[in-house]
Amino acid sequence: MDSVLRAEKQRELATLRARIVNLEDELAAGPPMAEDWRSRGYYLMYYVTTGFFLGIAGAVTSLMVNVIGSLVVGQHPLRLMKEYLTFGLGEKALDPALDSGLTLAVGCCLYIATGMLLGVPFHVVLTRFASRGSLASRLVWATGLALVLWLVMYYGLLSWIQPLLYGQAFIVKRVPWHVAALTHLTFGWTMAVVYPWGLFEPYRVRTENA
Repeated sequence: MDSVLRAEKQRELATLRARIVNLEDELAAGPPMAEDWRSRGYYLMYYVTTGFFLGIAGAVTSLMVNVIGSLVVGQHPLRLMKEYLTFGLGEKALDPALDSGLTLAVGCCLYIATGMLLGVPFHVVLTRFASRGSLASRLVWATGLALVLWLVMYYGLLSWIQPLLYGQAFIVKRVPWHVAALTHLTFGWTMAVVYPWGLFEPYRVRTENA
């Protein structure tokens, strides 16, 4: 009886082995499997998203530098926000009656939102051209980007858009050039420092052989 049962199991095992061979042949003859989506190279949408959120760090850091600098020279700590709000309110933003916490809080929120938008091109450029470089290399790239952004925003856009809308270039005239440049540089340097936080690391399943 045992020999009969053993023979049946051997025949079943042989059938399973033959089935495995057939399945392997069918897979080999079929179309190639699609390439793993993680190996497609540069993951642009991921870096756009992470740059958007890393821009918060850049905006908050540059804002804090301005707050500290204003306090050091004896000015209102959020003077930059008052100047910034002139782009939406015009000369009304300079009225002392608008020095309320709510108005300045709105200005801070808009400032951070602008930093989030600017964080996208900064992070994309850094991941494209400085991905294998050191922190010093990223700082060089960030410095160049920040200065270009400062020149374009202040002297390429605000110098003619704000007079067109409100009659004067309040921001360009009232914010010293070195303060504006330092604000943009602080943002760029922060983006270079927090750059590793936004790198894409694909999830890999651990196997028994790994």
